[in-house]
Amino acid sequence: MKEFDKTIHRRGTNSVKWDLHKDDDLLHLWVADMDFAAPQAIQDALRQRVEHGVFGYTFGSEDLYRAIIHWTKERYAWSIEKSSIVLTPGVVPALGVAVQAFTAPSDKVLVQSPVYAPFFDMVTKNGREVVINPLIIQNGQYEMDWEDLEAKFKQGIRLMILCSPHNPVGRVWTKEELQRLGKLCIEYDVIIVSDDIHADIIFSGHVHTPLASLSDDLASRTITCIAPSKTFNIAGLQASASIIPNEVLRKQFTKILHQQGFYSLNLFASTAMETAYTSCEEWLDNLLVYLEENAQFAYKYIQTEIPELKPYQPEGTYLLWVDCSKLGLSKEARLNLLQKKGKIVVEPGEKFGPGGEGFIRLNLGCPRSILQEALIRLRDAVKNSTQNV
Repeated sequence: MKEFDKTIHRRGTNSVKWDLHKDDDLLHLWVADMDFAAPQAIQDALRQRVEHGVFGYTFGSEDLYRAIIHWTKERYAWSIEKSSIVLTPGVVPALGVAVQAFTAPSDKVLVQSPVYAPFFDMVTKNGREVVINPLIIQNGQYEMDWEDLEAKFKQGIRLMILCSPHNPVGRVWTKEELQRLGKLCIEYDVIIVSDDIHADIIFSGHVHTPLASLSDDLASRTITCIAPSKTFNIAGLQASASIIPNEVLRKQFTKILHQQGFYSLNLFASTAMETAYTSCEEWLDNLLVYLEENAQFAYKYIQTEIPELKPYQPEGTYLLWVDCSKLGLSKEARLNLLQKKGKIVVEPGEKFGPGGEGFIRLNLGCPRSILQEALIRLRDAVKNSTQNV
């Protein structure tokens, strides 16, 4: 576990996370990449490829496809065919392609808010209408609002974007929840794009189930987006895959990809993805232990040391969703308090749409020493706020 305790200086590397804010005193717990080095096997594979010295056009090898098939089988107990795999330059671009491929301008696309902000962007920037099925809090955890969901489907929803596991609330949807969702999608003829980018970051007592693995009917209407980017901290390489068993949907999706001029991953993305899915399982197993300990540490610290805030214990992802509404601060005042007084940068809940008001999202993918210091700063900033009321 010592490799995850190592602090790596990331400033000056054109890091979105560390270089967009110029104050060197800030700690960064916002955008979802981790502060850990990628597995040594990936570093070695990339180094070997660099040493070859020729970086010409490339294509996805048979070994890469076999690696993806192996990964989905071993990690998710889901058997897929090579023919269903479409390589894509990141999950967000794949979401945009899906919106263009399966809807027409002004069509309605359903998302479950609060949710990852690009879900909204990929709908509205492609001239479609966002319809929100808000998540609800029941018995201290987030759940789907089934009555509202069915009412929205009755409006003529063509496409739904599912976040599974869910970012930012940290839910790992159960098999039963997904079956219920799937039944509604079949009944109302809804195509599902399932963003499974956090599928490998699952904590004890929970299991990730790909929606498409539940039945042939669901597989025929689901586009499942997977990637090694969050899992192995290689988001900058832009490697992902969309799994589309339905040949008709796959051709529609691929047509839009080709219209955009995309045909294959770059050679470093391909190399890293293949290596991640064939040689890094032990690294990931160790990472999961470390991240779960980080999550438990942060959750308990906030509960005991910052009672003004309410954290929601994540079942997966390396993100912590925290309710700050008791502070009574606007988004601007809240971020100003944390950044100016606390010297920490977090994601405002409002970024994730309706239901995110008054919340913040913390990134737990960092050495515990950094996490502990950030939580102390959070505590002191909150204390400063309440004392000045």
